[in-house]
Amino acid sequence: MSFYFLEATAFVKLFVREPGTDTLIGLMEAAEDNRKLISASTPLEIYAVIRRRERAGNLTTEDASSALSVLRLEAARMVQQPLNPAVLEAARQLLDRTTLRWPDALQLGAALAARDMFQGTEILFVSASAQLLDAAAGEGFKVLDPAKEVAEPVNEAE
Repeated sequence: MSFYFLEATAFVKLFVREPGTDTLIGLMEAAEDNRKLISASTPLEIYAVIRRRERAGNLTTEDASSALSVLRLEAARMVQQPLNPAVLEAARQLLDRTTLRWPDALQLGAALAARDMFQGTEILFVSASAQLLDAAAGEGFKVLDPAKEVAEPVNEAE
């Protein structure tokens, strides 16, 4: 059984058109909702990105409102890794041994906690951050940058 962990730089592509949006939409359409993982902090992070782009004039008010509505729906369909002590400890340890910024360490810490929770499953770490993809690969995750790769859906029958 395989899962996708969508880090914020990947998850945002579902709401704001960017390079990799089509690849990510294809992956998410092919995957069952209970195989899609995000950190509980990710919806707030994406909310902030959308509002920031709206204020900068990169999104119209209508497009921002539409994106926020879809965000609420999609986030509710995902399995959300809570920000519990295990996630915070994993993030702290990542900060000790990597050069990740704290929000990135929190994302990867959530993926590590999810991997511990779903032992025996493959988790594909999806991100558009090269540094975070390198760190995730260093932690033993298979990784995917939807903006740079054409991805094959993870086999649901595994």
